[in-house]
Amino acid sequence: MKFFTSIWMVVVFAVVLTGIRIDNSDTVKILRYKTWDYFQQIQPRADVSDRVVVVNITESDLERYGQWPWPRHILAMFHAGLTDSGAVLVNYNVLFAEADRMGGKEYLKSFPMTEEVREQLGAYLTDTDGIFSYAISESKNVVLMMSVKNKADNIIPKTTKIIQKGDVLPWLYEYRGIVPPLTQLTVGAKGIGVNVTSPEPDAVVRKMPVLIRVGDKIYPSMLLENIRLVNRSKRIKVVAKEFGINEVLVSKQAGIPVNHNAEMYINYADPSKYTQLSVEQVFSTEHADKIKGRIVVVGMDAAGLSVLKDTPHGLTTDQMITAQALDTTMTGDYLFRTPQADAYEIVFMSFLLLLLILVLPRTSVLLAVPLLIFIEGGVAYGAFMAYANKGFLIDPSFIMLSVFLIWSHSVYNNFATQSRLKQQIKKQFGTYLSPDMVAQLQKNPDLLKLGGDSRELSIMFTDVRGFTAISEHYGKDVQGLTRIMNRYMTAMTEEIIANKGTIDKYIGDAQMAFWNAPLEDTDHAEHSVNTAIRMLESLKRFNEEVQLEGIPAFGMGLGINTAEVVVGNMGSDQRFDYTCLGDGVNLAARLEGQSKTYGVLIVLGPETARQVQNKIDVFELDRIAVKGKKIGVRIYTVAKESEHHRQFLESYYEGDWKEALKRLDTAMEFHNDMADYYANMQSRIEAGKPKDWDGTYRATTK
Repeated sequence: MKFFTSIWMVVVFAVVLTGIRIDNSDTVKILRYKTWDYFQQIQPRADVSDRVVVVNITESDLERYGQWPWPRHILAMFHAGLTDSGAVLVNYNVLFAEADRMGGKEYLKSFPMTEEVREQLGAYLTDTDGIFSYAISESKNVVLMMSVKNKADNIIPKTTKIIQKGDVLPWLYEYRGIVPPLTQLTVGAKGIGVNVTSPEPDAVVRKMPVLIRVGDKIYPSMLLENIRLVNRSKRIKVVAKEFGINEVLVSKQAGIPVNHNAEMYINYADPSKYTQLSVEQVFSTEHADKIKGRIVVVGMDAAGLSVLKDTPHGLTTDQMITAQALDTTMTGDYLFRTPQADAYEIVFMSFLLLLLILVLPRTSVLLAVPLLIFIEGGVAYGAFMAYANKGFLIDPSFIMLSVFLIWSHSVYNNFATQSRLKQQIKKQFGTYLSPDMVAQLQKNPDLLKLGGDSRELSIMFTDVRGFTAISEHYGKDVQGLTRIMNRYMTAMTEEIIANKGTIDKYIGDAQMAFWNAPLEDTDHAEHSVNTAIRMLESLKRFNEEVQLEGIPAFGMGLGINTAEVVVGNMGSDQRFDYTCLGDGVNLAARLEGQSKTYGVLIVLGPETARQVQNKIDVFELDRIAVKGKKIGVRIYTVAKESEHHRQFLESYYEGDWKEALKRLDTAMEFHNDMADYYANMQSRIEAGKPKDWDGTYRATTK
């Protein structure tokens, strides 16, 4: 029951983890994004097109040309320099939302005067916005920036025509308002786009929306406008399907791979690989070759004016992010994540967790560690290879985290279960087996599963002889009787345990033990018989001690039988014992009882004698059908057998009892230590041969 409880705990844990992944909280997203950031740090985009140049308005530029904002005529000269140097497109990552305060009538507004005077003086001042607008119109290469705001307004700037197919609007990021550039400047611009990055929980820029919405109006990004202009297209097509935005196209051949929210993943390269110039360098003709034929991104890099944003490669400027996004499209080295990716990852994670739930309970702790390394390493390596070779963004983070948590929980359960089992084994067998055998059982607890296995065992039964005299000696001193019996049992048990035996049970003053289970013992018959001999030697030493104390000597009878029986944990789920069952067990118990009948200390079954006869002297006693059995078996004891004894048994089995008596007398001369045995056999012969004698004695007592 505990096992199934622990399994169900793991199942519930796995379901909870899957639910967390489906919920896709900010924490889950950050974990995913940090993993992809790490991929980009390990292997940044290697292919840099050399088609994008960054121009930074630096601190030194401000010192040279004045504080920002510069008069628009300076910007016009700057732009002319870019155009003369051969810039294909110029992206201004600077918002020109207001008229130039340093030129024309705008400049005069800062002085107190009448409108009439202001008009008169204005006629003599240069319209700097007009100059900048003229430069933009003449170059035909400018993409101006729009910004977004959270305040609603009625400003709807004119942008590139966008064709919608499907229900597009619900999938786009929505903003309440737009901040467009000065209308005077947009007249001559080739493109106008929103400069905005995707909102992330940790504020790291990883994606860029190529389209956004304000109400029912869709606006392109500066990135998308650049792609459109490079492909000389006049329109943009966006397609939405059931999972979200499916395609964003600027022509039949050209488009940008995006996710369901129309976001493009920026595949960052090493920033140091990009050409970066200052405004001063643009004015210098010696850098014209670095601008010719390239797309230029202009932005602020001066302290207090630039806005640094976090990326997988650290803090960088807005214009560098735009340049990285543009160059990603130039190289075609895109990063992809399909709308179905989440579903695939959840299914794969569920499969792995189910596999772990099924496998880990059957896996050792030592094997569980390599299994974890293999799965975690495989998932991480597969995800990284998909990124590095194909640009596929697979999220291994939560899968790996879930696998680790399920693995940890399962391993802990296994460890706790195994620890409890080891303690149970030690508690159950610690007093019945040697420490080495207990340790081996702890390593392989499956040997003790509930149920039984068929196995050949050597089974021993012992019983105390002379217990009545011992009991009478103690009289009403029950505690004293208990102490002496415990001393006796301890001495006998020590010999059994020392010789690889398993104590089965204590039955009053009797013991049951067996060999070859739970651990395999190929010489179990020999070990059982040697144990019996050592137990008798130990009994002799024990009696010497107790007799000095005035306690009557103990006698003992032993029966050993080797047979195929069922051995294992027998009982119920609540309580069980490790024991053996079978006809061979019953015979062993009967043999112990016959030791008294035949006047010997040890009685061996036929298979036991057969297996040990080449190493231990065995002495055939009789052919007997024990009580309750019809078929007789030969029984033996431990002693050296003579030819005279064999001749006696031959006459005895054949029913020639007259001859048997003669041979008995001769055999006794050679076996003085077997006097009690021969006396019993003599009495049996003298009592007369049974009518149905077939050479087998049928016992009437146990």
